[in-house]
Amino acid sequence: MKHLLTFLILITSVFAVKAQDTTAQASVAKWEYTAEKKADKEYILHLKGTVEKDWKLFSTTMKDDEPNTRVVVDSIATITGITEQGTLKKAPEALFDNLEIKYFEGQVTLDVAVKLNGPATKLEGAVNYMALKGDEVVGPEEVKFRFNVDASGNIVNVAAGLQESAVAGQTLKRAAIDMANPLSNCGGADQEAKSLWGLFILGMVGGFIALLTPCVFPMIPLTVSFFTKKSQDKKTGVLNATIYGFFIFLIYVLLSLPFHFLDTLDPEILNNISTNVWLNLIFFVIFIVFAISFFGYFEITLPSGLASKVDAKTSVGGIIGIFFMALTLALVSFSCTGPILGSLLAGSLSTDGGAMQLTVGMGGFGFALALPFALFAMFPNLLKSLPKSGGWLTSVKVVLGFIEIAMAIKFLSNADLVTHWGLVKREVFFAVWIICGFLIVLYLLGKIRFPHDSPLKKISPTRWILAAIFLAMTIYLLPGVTNTKYANRQLISGFPPPLSYSIYKNAAKGVEANVVNDYEAALKLAKEQHKPILIDFTGWACVNCRKMEENVWPDEKVKTLIEEDYILVSLYVDDRKLLPEDQQFLFTTNTGRKKEIKSIGDKYATMQTENFVNNSQPYYVLISPDEKLLTKPVGYTPDAGEYANWLKCGLDAFKKNK
Repeated sequence: MKHLLTFLILITSVFAVKAQDTTAQASVAKWEYTAEKKADKEYILHLKGTVEKDWKLFSTTMKDDEPNTRVVVDSIATITGITEQGTLKKAPEALFDNLEIKYFEGQVTLDVAVKLNGPATKLEGAVNYMALKGDEVVGPEEVKFRFNVDASGNIVNVAAGLQESAVAGQTLKRAAIDMANPLSNCGGADQEAKSLWGLFILGMVGGFIALLTPCVFPMIPLTVSFFTKKSQDKKTGVLNATIYGFFIFLIYVLLSLPFHFLDTLDPEILNNISTNVWLNLIFFVIFIVFAISFFGYFEITLPSGLASKVDAKTSVGGIIGIFFMALTLALVSFSCTGPILGSLLAGSLSTDGGAMQLTVGMGGFGFALALPFALFAMFPNLLKSLPKSGGWLTSVKVVLGFIEIAMAIKFLSNADLVTHWGLVKREVFFAVWIICGFLIVLYLLGKIRFPHDSPLKKISPTRWILAAIFLAMTIYLLPGVTNTKYANRQLISGFPPPLSYSIYKNAAKGVEANVVNDYEAALKLAKEQHKPILIDFTGWACVNCRKMEENVWPDEKVKTLIEEDYILVSLYVDDRKLLPEDQQFLFTTNTGRKKEIKSIGDKYATMQTENFVNNSQPYYVLISPDEKLLTKPVGYTPDAGEYANWLKCGLDAFKKNK
């Protein structure tokens, strides 16, 4: 557990790579395919692989329980033999306990003899290869191929992997959409600025919560006293404490910088990371582990050697010494701040999918964490008003443990929504939160105890107040498990699954009941009904999308406009459902990058970034049936009146253009 932060960084890096569209095999081995007919229903497939420098591609002659390369074909055919063309090398490999491996470097051609078992119009299969470079092993990597067979049994064309299609590409890049020339100037980027401020405040809330943990709170008077007593005068002490606070803020901002690098590689990568099924499941497990740690059953810390080395640098003095003091605080407080930062990380990425959102959130967290050190250095007398450290700090951690469990369910819900498993329906989600709420109340009232809790002789007024607050919040959640008009709990809208994702067959639905989820179908309807289109770029795991659907869309003005005057199309950018095989293709982006369009999410995430140079959700666009942009697109707009005015503006532009 001491290496948990390193583990988190590695996991994030791994899934960042997985989320990219350039697959691993493109950098290890590239394949070309040809075929020839030898006899009736008998063919030789020539699978030519070009292996990257320093990589060793394992031979098909290696055993099944050893690293190998395999060729498979569908059930309509049978492989009768494989011949390898190339320089086969043999050598013991220390990585596999000196097993003698057989491999190719540079190039290899696999001549695969196959026989059709019956009539066929195509012959499909795949090369599943493994490769080695030093201590790095990749695979099995699957590279699919398809040969089309005509009525006479001849090979008429070859499809290797996904093929680039200009026609299919036009379904994503809509030539008629012109972002520079909307028919009306309504809307725009103001909503994004509001969203950033909201994330900064959310980060500050997380930072203030972190201040109340045992790892941070006792450090406030100690650090402030250190600066005020060590400095020659009060002015210098205040300056040093302010610099110390600034460095705390800076350190947390710097933690977000790697995500800006990932964002430049692929505008959709952070969204892919935040909605990645396996990453959400890993976060679910990690948050459960954090919760158990907060309950006092074990301690999560960074390696003690790392903190000691950084702490030793504080003796340097001057600004550099102050920086290392701030870094030491960040490291030693990780066991308390780590879970809160994890929530902020996942929450920021899921909210809008961009690195700037994460930086703003981390900045808010660092600002809140740094503020007391500068503030109390300026007004040291205020230190006397601080409560003394004690058992109440442990109680704070336990309460946070229950909140961590509630947050863990959110990550499990994200994975469940994008895969449509049906495990965490809306009512199940509410039930878990309700149970956590009641357990917090019981703990605050002394009915539940944990290992590090000191004896509770008397329930303080503060505990009674907090217990009452959590009880009220829990009671507020109770209608969430019902199938009534009260099931929509507006205060937490966005966190539970949508109203339609319910255990009840006749679950209540709003405007989205008549939504279309296919852009081409929406375009057809718009032309038939002579209505403009409201494009809703959304996501299953998008919190602000749910807030809009549950708080803004039901507003009478907004609801009437959408239902009567627009064709609503909701396009899910994180939907992992695969497109039909004949609709999968290779697409060249505006930047010249090749991208595989395999899933519904791939299709609509690419459509958004290519046409609107934006990858945040929710993102709303108004267009005419001939795809003219009616207004400037908008993002999260929690003010129903403002959103309704934007819809009216688009409708007016449509009527004038018509």
